[in-house]
Amino acid sequence: MAKFEAVAVKKPVGTITRGTTNPNRLRRVDRYLCALPVLKNIDAPIVVDLGFGGSPITAVELLARCQTVNPKTRVVGVEIDRERVDRGLAVAHEHLHFTLGGFETPLPSEFGNSAKADLIRAFNVLRQYDESEVAAAWALMQSRLSPNGLLIEGTCDEIGRLASWVTLDSQQPIWFTVSLRLSGLVNPSKVAERLPKALIHHNIAGQPIHKFLQDLDLHWNTHAPLGVFGASQRWLAVCKSMTQAGWPIKQDAKRWRLGEITVAWDAVAAK
Repeated sequence: MAKFEAVAVKKPVGTITRGTTNPNRLRRVDRYLCALPVLKNIDAPIVVDLGFGGSPITAVELLARCQTVNPKTRVVGVEIDRERVDRGLAVAHEHLHFTLGGFETPLPSEFGNSAKADLIRAFNVLRQYDESEVAAAWALMQSRLSPNGLLIEGTCDEIGRLASWVTLDSQQPIWFTVSLRLSGLVNPSKVAERLPKALIHHNIAGQPIHKFLQDLDLHWNTHAPLGVFGASQRWLAVCKSMTQAGWPIKQDAKRWRLGEITVAWDAVAAK
């Protein structure tokens, strides 16, 4: 079992989270992550589940989903709590590794000293931190990315029906994504309670993220009659209307049908 564990030589960077997790909780962000070109374009991608929590289930699920796209994917679960790492090691194998660490994102020693992550998923980790700590945490994780690597940092509710996240490359945040279970949705702005730490305190009048959520609600309500054709048709109309209203929306109808909408980060970043 020890062959799957990296030796942590420095104190992990960060603090222990509550560790709350549930099976299938991160399905929305995983679905997004698995559609990213980097997973297909790298021979044996390294994907990190940073802060996997009290159970290794999210790392197990992440590997299964990624391997449907690229069977050579390796997943590394990183946790700051030794007991959580030990739980992961109980299910570790050649494609699934677990190691002690934090935002410095250590990788198993057998990967080599120059190894870097191609994708890092850090979900429900920064929620407990002060906003002033976000930039440093992002920068540290970004420093562990491969040249074309991406960091996905965000938050979701306990059962994965409301989620939002930021996609960053090694230099800067690029996109902001909202992903919602459309069935039974009253207003898209419900996701406000699950915004990433970089945005959650800026959902106030005069800030871009507040305007973004207001516009989502406006168009969701405007297109209510389309609900008779299904919630996804209503959401498609919302995404088109957001584009027409001038928001720099990523044009991907396939993602829209899944209850996603992605906008350029600069359009919603705090001012």
